[in-house]
Amino acid sequence: MESTPAEALGPASVADMPIEAELGGSAKLNRGGISWSIFEGGRDPYVILMTIFVFMPYVSATMVGDPVKGQEMISALQQYVGWTVFATGPFLGASIDKLGPRKTWLAATVICMVPLIGALWFAKPDLTGLSIMATLGILYCVNVLFAWSEILHNSMLIRAAGLKGAHAASGLALSLGNAASVIALAFTAWAFALPGKVAWAWVPSHPLFGLSAASHEPERVVAILAAVTLAAGSIPIFLFTPDAPKTGVPMLRAFREGAADLWAMLTTVRRYGDAVVYLFSRMFFFDGMNGVLFFYGVLAAGVMKWGPLDLLASGIVGSIIATFGGQVGRWLDHGIGPKNALRLEIFMTILALTGLLGMAPDKILYFWHYDAAAHAPVWAGPVFRTLPSLIFLVIGFTNSIFITAQYASARTALTRLTPPAQTGAFFGIYGLSGVATAWLAPGLVNIGTRVTHSQQGGFASIILLLALGLVGLLFVKGGGRKIDAPQ
Repeated sequence: MESTPAEALGPASVADMPIEAELGGSAKLNRGGISWSIFEGGRDPYVILMTIFVFMPYVSATMVGDPVKGQEMISALQQYVGWTVFATGPFLGASIDKLGPRKTWLAATVICMVPLIGALWFAKPDLTGLSIMATLGILYCVNVLFAWSEILHNSMLIRAAGLKGAHAASGLALSLGNAASVIALAFTAWAFALPGKVAWAWVPSHPLFGLSAASHEPERVVAILAAVTLAAGSIPIFLFTPDAPKTGVPMLRAFREGAADLWAMLTTVRRYGDAVVYLFSRMFFFDGMNGVLFFYGVLAAGVMKWGPLDLLASGIVGSIIATFGGQVGRWLDHGIGPKNALRLEIFMTILALTGLLGMAPDKILYFWHYDAAAHAPVWAGPVFRTLPSLIFLVIGFTNSIFITAQYASARTALTRLTPPAQTGAFFGIYGLSGVATAWLAPGLVNIGTRVTHSQQGGFASIILLLALGLVGLLFVKGGGRKIDAPQ
């Protein structure tokens, strides 16, 4: 394919990187870059504690009281969040450079999020506090704000760490996010879930602060923990991370020009067929992967009857194992090329998800009946004492590895399919494709749950998204081991 003159590709802000001289920076992180990374460490526990492993499963199984109805309501919630982010996120991302300073906007999202998250402590099982609809309404607001904060935070990376230090800050942020999530899960298990369940000397005999398990306070207290973690992790970025200068561009004009830049990006990338097919495929498998992660805890609580301690233990070990997934992605990218790596990662996720759907407390992989009363516990610990629970856990860990590997391989694949001079434009669309169908997995889960009246039926619909993404990759040329991007 012939090269396209840079001047024909639209505005410089879309195709070029004109700030290298100003913001090249150093490969060594300063306190601005480290502070930028710490923010992600403070923000990520919300996802782990509230969305995946503790609070959402509590809402579904306990507040709603019917796991099937609970999954239906939560999937509808996430569908509305996805629609809102799709309608607003791309314009915010494309307009942020023209708006100038980010800290004011980021501070506004954090100031709104912290009290809203903390208020979920009052989501009581007897509904003497927040009603179910009020709880879901707060979760809707927080999840939309969370997505906006992600866009604003990412837009500060270059000024925080410079072009040369961006990869180091990004890697540190991922590490801090994983570490903070594991620590938050472990502390919650030690302080609130394990007390009264085990006679281990290093575990308190009763939940800290006198929390009542009967009132489900150990599940609800994660809202306070997530709010405090977010607030504390936000302080350094506002104190030490440099902000963009004022532009003097009015807000409405900034969004109007941002929309023009979005169109210029789309005009740029559509000239490269394989990259466009790849991005289209990614919309489906990326949303499917996120759906597996999001609904895993809800499925485990409703189908496997896992309590908060089981979910916390699964989250702790799963988060640790997920860090290995990044290395798996790297090995596969090097060994078979990122496109083939993605194919394998998606296939393994489909296989594992199919296995999860065949599990129940009295059933193993669809066909084998299991009577817990007829079998001794597989071990003497407080969690995962039956064979079905252990197999469900191992399958979940398989997903953790290959979904994490997919995140790594997906980025690498794009770099193999795009011309180096247009990387910025393509990664702009890459980010857009990540939110374009964010409503699709929750929507399919919602429909599947309502039609089949089962959690498994709703969860099975995610396989369709993964399969569509996998088929789409069959039509992508390139993306192999050889680094040979289009010119």
